[in-house]
Amino acid sequence: MRPTRRLLGAGALAAAVIWAGAASSQDLARGEQLYSLCSQCHGQSGEGSALALAPSIAGLESWYVEAQLHKFREGSRASHFDDLAGMRMRGMARWLKSEDDVKAVAAYVASLAPVRLVPTLGGDPAKGAALYAVCAGCHGMNAEGVQAVGGPSLNRVSDWYQLTQLKNYKQGIRGGDPRDVTGSAMRPMALILADDQAMKDVIAHIGTLGAPASGGSE
Repeated sequence: MRPTRRLLGAGALAAAVIWAGAASSQDLARGEQLYSLCSQCHGQSGEGSALALAPSIAGLESWYVEAQLHKFREGSRASHFDDLAGMRMRGMARWLKSEDDVKAVAAYVASLAPVRLVPTLGGDPAKGAALYAVCAGCHGMNAEGVQAVGGPSLNRVSDWYQLTQLKNYKQGIRGGDPRDVTGSAMRPMALILADDQAMKDVIAHIGTLGAPASGGSE
């Protein structure tokens, strides 16, 4: 009896694994369908478009994409009238009809291969290295992200977008809603950076950390 039970147990486990894989494939297929609307601004490969004010998102962690979509949907992010790109994203996020849709599109974004990003700001990465020390606690030594504290990876996000968001934090355009806990935490961090040049320097340093070796460009 025991060998038989073991065989049955192994068979059930194998079936569960196969089913889980199939479900994951179905989720990605659904996510790809939903992403067709997102691609109009973020690009087919998630490479982003500065003209459309849409950052690169390819390879961003699914948990982070989910979290931001929820913030857009509930209005805890992009409630300030000066956040034009964010307000547009609120409508896009609300187009997703269910939690399953949010998870599916987030999983699909995470599955996209990170793109090679072209620097556009001209900051000094050497000076930025010292400034980044305070960022590493939440975003990781290599800007790889730290999920435990809600800090996303930064090394695959457009530099111009990072600059825009740092300015938004400093000006109170982003991070002012108490429901946005991680956004509220980012605002005082952004205020540490004295001026535009300091922001450009730290972003330039981030661009040297763990950048994808291959892929498309913006």
